[in-house]
Amino acid sequence: MTTPANLEQQHTLATAVARYDELRMRDLLSPAADDLAAGEEPGPGPLSRQEALELLALSEVIARKAGYGRQLTVRSARAAGASWAQIGAALGSSKQAAWEAHNRWIEDQARQHERTGYEGLDPEQVGEARGLAGDPAS
Repeated sequence: MTTPANLEQQHTLATAVARYDELRMRDLLSPAADDLAAGEEPGPGPLSRQEALELLALSEVIARKAGYGRQLTVRSARAAGASWAQIGAALGSSKQAAWEAHNRWIEDQARQHERTGYEGLDPEQVGEARGLAGDPAS
């Protein structure tokens, strides 16, 4: 069965996007049988059920990987001295919303580490991340 968990292990963000684009374009460009001119050969055809499910799962993988990368970039911006107001502006949100989203991500990473023992952020990394995040006024 195609699931985001299976595909997440197989793809980087770049390869997930490339495969998604390939399937999406094929889906968009696949002509219906009655759209073909007389004698025109059909192209690769519509997506199979498996390919349609892969396309759907890939969209979730892309969202997850992009979200993770976004929060890593927020950490980089904080480490470089950016304020939450500047980060919020760069994300098109308020400083409070940016800070809250980042802190939810830190908590999610801590829970992931508690569940697996190796993924996410360990307690020391959580402390460092919280220290770097500071409060929304900073």
